[in-house]
Amino acid sequence: MKTIALVTQKGGAGKTTLAAAIAVAATEAGESVIALDLDPQGSLAAWGDQRAQAQREKPAVDALPPDKVPQLPQILKALAGKGYTLAILDCPGVASTATSLAMQAADLSLVPARPTRLDIQATRPTIQALLKLQRPFLFVLNQCPPITRSGRASEAAVGLSALGSLAEPLMVSRADFQDAIAAGQGVTEYAPSGKAAEEARGLWRSIQHKLKTKAVA
Repeated sequence: MKTIALVTQKGGAGKTTLAAAIAVAATEAGESVIALDLDPQGSLAAWGDQRAQAQREKPAVDALPPDKVPQLPQILKALAGKGYTLAILDCPGVASTATSLAMQAADLSLVPARPTRLDIQATRPTIQALLKLQRPFLFVLNQCPPITRSGRASEAAVGLSALGSLAEPLMVSRADFQDAIAAGQGVTEYAPSGKAAEEARGLWRSIQHKLKTKAVA
């Protein structure tokens, strides 16, 4: 089982929205997915509850309360034994035991950032922690304005690329992402032919490529 953690020490970067989109896109691509909410705010777990009420059984979604966080390695091993092929960990937006354990357990950490100087600067503590742990990661430039209207995203992409690998494509701020979450869906379910869905599938392919490259290395 592969494990992906969404980590950053800044709120508002869109971790939960990305976690939901990736979980559904990976499920549609044939993975057996479980998404675990490690954030006490519980946004991903609430999204999972909506799905359960609508009888959307896949991907599986569950919350990991703070008292269970120290058992994360054992929990992931047990989930692998149940046949899951991918675990997605949605972590708190602050430095925490949960975030540290998730980074150590993950085959790949995703570090979302919006295309602003402050957001990119805010990724530095997370990157320093990942480098210290010698764990692989990808930046995800999220909530970008349309590139045709602003060069900000392109400038931010150059800045992040200087710090580490950048996932493709850039994720544009689109209403479909927010509307899908509100509906208890992944964006590829909510508007499967839309540009947001295309970006979500592209991000999953980028993640797959990174995981395969890591495995070969």
